[in-house]
Amino acid sequence: MDFIWILFAFACGLGVRLLSLPPLVGYLIAGFGLNFMGVEPDHTLQTLADLGITLMLFTIGLKLSIRDLLKPEIWAGTNIMMGVWILLFGGILLGVGAISVSIFTGLTPTSAALIAFASSFSSTVCVVKMLEDSGETRTRHGRLAIGVLVMQDIIAVLFLVFATGELPSAWALLLFALIPARPLIGRLLNSAGHGELLPLTGFFLALGGYELFALVNIKGDLGALIAGILLSQHTKAAELVKSLMSFKDLFLIGFFLSIGFTALPDWSMLGIALCLTLLLPLKFALFFTLLSGLKLRARTAYLTSLALANYSEFGLIVAAISVSNGWLDKQWLVILALAVSISFVFTSTVYRSSHNIYRRHKDKFRRLERSTRLPEDIIVQPTSAEILVIGLGRVGSGAYQSLYQEVGDRVWGMDADRERIRKQKEQGMHVFFGDGEDADLWETLDTSSIKLILLALPTIEDSINVCRQLQSAIYCGQIAAIARYEDERMQLLESGIDKVFNFYTEAGTGFADESLRMINAR
Repeated sequence: MDFIWILFAFACGLGVRLLSLPPLVGYLIAGFGLNFMGVEPDHTLQTLADLGITLMLFTIGLKLSIRDLLKPEIWAGTNIMMGVWILLFGGILLGVGAISVSIFTGLTPTSAALIAFASSFSSTVCVVKMLEDSGETRTRHGRLAIGVLVMQDIIAVLFLVFATGELPSAWALLLFALIPARPLIGRLLNSAGHGELLPLTGFFLALGGYELFALVNIKGDLGALIAGILLSQHTKAAELVKSLMSFKDLFLIGFFLSIGFTALPDWSMLGIALCLTLLLPLKFALFFTLLSGLKLRARTAYLTSLALANYSEFGLIVAAISVSNGWLDKQWLVILALAVSISFVFTSTVYRSSHNIYRRHKDKFRRLERSTRLPEDIIVQPTSAEILVIGLGRVGSGAYQSLYQEVGDRVWGMDADRERIRKQKEQGMHVFFGDGEDADLWETLDTSSIKLILLALPTIEDSINVCRQLQSAIYCGQIAAIARYEDERMQLLESGIDKVFNFYTEAGTGFADESLRMINAR
């Protein structure tokens, strides 16, 4: 990558981070700034962008369950939402054109429907990045949002087949052979070990899936997603995701920069893009109403809808193909590119405060909630629990096991990853599904017997949010948490957490204590 791209991406990313905004906002600004300065991108930038998207879809597949896609709230929710949005958004465009507003006057019902269709997609890149940064990819609303995105991606692939006229070749039927080949692919992953060969294996599988599907005239990105899904139940799937995380985030910078090189807008285009962005609350409202109607809890429907309230990079692909086929005027591609960029800023900024917003206005959201619950939304009450470990990853499950040896059944665990909970239940652990940042959970969970809650969560923001929920629920016991750095430790203590363990320092202390016990036992 040319140094000037790195310079602008770094400067803008750091600048917006100092303003407490997500760095991706800075990358978008950097792209438009470089375009304005006349910098010409070469094929390297697009290659990096494509590689970032391919790795992202592969890692999504690694965390995805096919069973999730078959749930009505995902497949029905996606299709109904897109249909309603196309009718409503397309009608708005034609209505504005009917009153003779500049660019809208030339719209036909077909072109209005295409613009509405392009804007009906939500951004896979933006949403997944937000969920990963907040540690929510495996929560109920995180899995639901990702499921909707995957369904949208499948619809986008079908559109591309229709628009380009390129039908999959007859050889595409051989792709079904990948299903019985899963054990062989799994052995290949096992042979990679835990070092530098593991991420290289991930690159091989992601790009291999991409090329395999592209060879039979199917969009390669779908191949990367399918390759990940094939390995989603593998024991090393989570480790593979972590090994690819930094590479994916780095290459996705190229994607955000490339959006700015789509075209340079004029003031009228910017004004129209801003007007389209003002419709994002309508997109949120439609998602929320629909998901609530499908019996989802208000909080789940709210967080999912807020995450999906943006425009998508796939919408730009739809618009670009429509322009090349002569179905749409080129200026709409520029307008949509601007609207996508602004929507990223909107969603990334608002979502950071999503849990606090819900806590303040939950009564209003819950008015649309159905009285019946879906089976997986029923909250289990832990019996005889005096200690509760929230977050059962490596650190949390290790803490649970150590405490269980000391106090037995008086310790319970809770995690927002339903698949993890299922596996740990099979191992005989006293665990239950729950999202610690869920205000509704703490209203219904009886914590009167719980004396200590341990927060073993991926980010300090998560721990702070859980602490606030516990304070609102008038929890009277002690709260402990972990931090990786000293500044994070101070933030957690200031939020009201009673004891914060430095992840690295305390690990060394624990290692030393256990080693001394070996000597004293002799």
